[in-house]
Amino acid sequence: MGDCYNGTSECYYNHSVEFFYNSSGKPISCMWHTQDYVVVGLGLTVCVIIILANLMVIAAIAINRRFHVPFYYLLGNLAVADLFSGISYVNLMLHTGPWTIDLTKRQWFIRQGLVETSLTASVLNLLAVAIERHQTVFTMQLHSNMSNRRVLLFILGIWAMAFVLGLVPMMGWHCICDLQNCSIMSPIYSRSYLVFWAGFNLLTFSVMVAMYTRIFVYVHHKSHVMSQHTTQIRHRETVINLTKTVSIILGAFVVCWTPGLVILLLDGLHCDAHYVLTFEKYCLVLAECNSLVNPIIYSFRDKDMRSTFKRILCCLCRRCPEPEGKPPNLQFDTLKREVLPQSSGHKHTHPPC
Repeated sequence: MGDCYNGTSECYYNHSVEFFYNSSGKPISCMWHTQDYVVVGLGLTVCVIIILANLMVIAAIAINRRFHVPFYYLLGNLAVADLFSGISYVNLMLHTGPWTIDLTKRQWFIRQGLVETSLTASVLNLLAVAIERHQTVFTMQLHSNMSNRRVLLFILGIWAMAFVLGLVPMMGWHCICDLQNCSIMSPIYSRSYLVFWAGFNLLTFSVMVAMYTRIFVYVHHKSHVMSQHTTQIRHRETVINLTKTVSIILGAFVVCWTPGLVILLLDGLHCDAHYVLTFEKYCLVLAECNSLVNPIIYSFRDKDMRSTFKRILCCLCRRCPEPEGKPPNLQFDTLKREVLPQSSGHKHTHPPC
């Protein structure tokens, strides 16, 4: 290890995960403490709720034809990312504390990579939603006219990039041959990777905040110059409500993840180890809660989604109000029509889906 600090190249592929933790100043305890049991117990409980809640969102978007539009496909993909986060956290909870000692380096990379992949997928998906909202608001549409094929390619691209960025450390961007640059929070990760990854996400957050700020300024200005025609007012209110819902989701994401990303950034910049480790667990818990927040936001902000949730729960309890054989009536008020104020005194309505 001394050679490494003297600047010579020495790799530690044959050393255990415990070796890297001890070298970084974050030794692994061999004994289970009360705090460890509490963290794992609460963590697994929250993960189960996250998985069930996001499965509910995915099911709602699948069965309600009103949600078969690009905007809700992207929100559904965000729910998939949150579901993936829940599964990633289950894997993390089952391989944390004293269990970490038993991990091989490959298993450790997979454990960490799954968490990074789920976050990257969420960030890229929120960016995609922001772009979709920006396009539809500035063209005065309720939903974009993007084809299902293009949306599918968009979603596949998001996941491809997320997996690449999440698994880059396993492919070589690590500190196995550069021990002095190992992270404190993730002791086999290179500090330079943490700086890149945290900086990338924080920059993406800033871009999305700027886009939504521009959208709200535009909508506020447009509301003063639009005519007071009833259909135009309804259209504007629907657009604003959808945009507000996504903005709240983005705000919750930024609040939950920014502290953790800042801690990662500080770790990458050689911040004091005691400071980083003190706030690490709190930031992890806050980040985990974000995957639970989005279904709650859907429930309170979207009448259609809330009604569909109730119908799903009703059917699960075998108390569906419709007669057997009759398809559920999932037609709601919020998205009953799209109004495109293309010309004065005329309105164009699309027939129900």
